[in-house]
Amino acid sequence: MSTPLRLELSVVIPLYNEEESLPPLVEQVLSAVRPLGRPFELVLVDDGSTDRTAEVLIELAGRVPELVAVLLRRNYGQTAAMAAGFDSSTGAMIVTLDGDLQNDPADIPLLLERLEDGYDLVSGWRHLRKDAAVQRLLPSLIANRLIARVTGVRLHDYGCSLKAYRREVVADMNLYGELHRFLPALAFIEGARIAEVKVNHHPRRFGTSKYGIDRTFRVLMDLLTVWFMKRFLTRPMHVFGFGGLASLALGLLISLYLLGEKIFLDADIGNRPLLLVAVLAIVAGIQLFCFGLLAELQMRTYHESQGRPIYRVRQTLKGPRGAELGAAIGPA
Repeated sequence: MSTPLRLELSVVIPLYNEEESLPPLVEQVLSAVRPLGRPFELVLVDDGSTDRTAEVLIELAGRVPELVAVLLRRNYGQTAAMAAGFDSSTGAMIVTLDGDLQNDPADIPLLLERLEDGYDLVSGWRHLRKDAAVQRLLPSLIANRLIARVTGVRLHDYGCSLKAYRREVVADMNLYGELHRFLPALAFIEGARIAEVKVNHHPRRFGTSKYGIDRTFRVLMDLLTVWFMKRFLTRPMHVFGFGGLASLALGLLISLYLLGEKIFLDADIGNRPLLLVAVLAIVAGIQLFCFGLLAELQMRTYHESQGRPIYRVRQTLKGPRGAELGAAIGPA
């Protein structure tokens, strides 16, 4: 019985209402990847499309040997579709891109080349974008600068779906919300080495864009989540506890001030708004401190129950003596 060939590459593409783009998309990807001579698969995820995307995908799967079709029950969003593609793929390296033909599959070899230079994630940069200035370019420019400042990962184009990953980078990531665009920041938290390369970008040929200014607000909410994960994922008490102590200290100081006025100046403090501020500050401080304790307990329960370490080992080196002992003892 022959050993199955290990795949080197998985190309993952989420799809939503792309029936017209799908045939030329598959043709372009195959033309770009087949000449590389690497065992690969093309994982196409239909995110509950309402047009004929699913039917076209099924037809293509019947005649394209490298194609893997994943059909979701309903429209879950791009993040969920991408997560489904990651879970269904088997390649040691993963490349993602959009299904609207605006990303150029011919850039895939360039990303893989940079990945093999020792990086864990390579992100595309659409330096000459072919999108509407007001609807897409301006919000994207603002979002990219804000995300880079908050996360500490300096990329020009967070929104570019054309990216290449080592499998171990995405293996432990739990994606939700709009977090697919924050994959470089999530990977950076895990200690990944990240590079960026300029890629081509084409005008949309079929259909209409699924993006709008309204998505900016959802992205901002997820950005706050990523910021918290980056700063306080394993030490939530540092943010809740500090806020609680600050609020508690403020309330106590105001209370002491009012008490001094009452004792030494015989002032009437019962109807003063400052008294209410002191009470609220003390109560809020106690609540925040308790939230911090609960968050610490949840964090520890999560890591211990999942067996998930709070650090990542990039490489382990052993001296000759250590290797001899390991060989003599054998596997545990």
